[in-house]
Amino acid sequence: MKTLNLKTTVFAIVCFIYASNRCDAQQGSVSVNQDKKIVTLLDLKKDMNKNESDTDRYKIQIYSGNRTTAETYRSDFNSKFDKWNSTIQFETPNYKIWVGNFRTKIEADRALKEIKQKFSSAFVFKPKK
Repeated sequence: MKTLNLKTTVFAIVCFIYASNRCDAQQGSVSVNQDKKIVTLLDLKKDMNKNESDTDRYKIQIYSGNRTTAETYRSDFNSKFDKWNSTIQFETPNYKIWVGNFRTKIEADRALKEIKQKFSSAFVFKPKK
């Protein structure tokens, strides 16, 4: 019985070695044929993404008040959240901290849920500039 198991094991090893020598990886090349308009659309999308001052976007306001407190809030925000940019805006007589540049209200609401854990007075709005 031991010789049968030994013969089976040896046979299996020889078959494995033979099969592994006979198997070769496939070599090939891929060519992509795409419409020229796709490149134009991608360039247009890149330009749209660069336009940060687009008025059709949503922002989150986390503070409105005096300048020194606004700077404190902004540095506090930047240390806790690195996903979104924050800016200080001056609208007479207050300095305001605005966060993000969200395309949709849903995207802004998702961020607001996370931001409200640290800044409870935060809210979503759409600038009128």
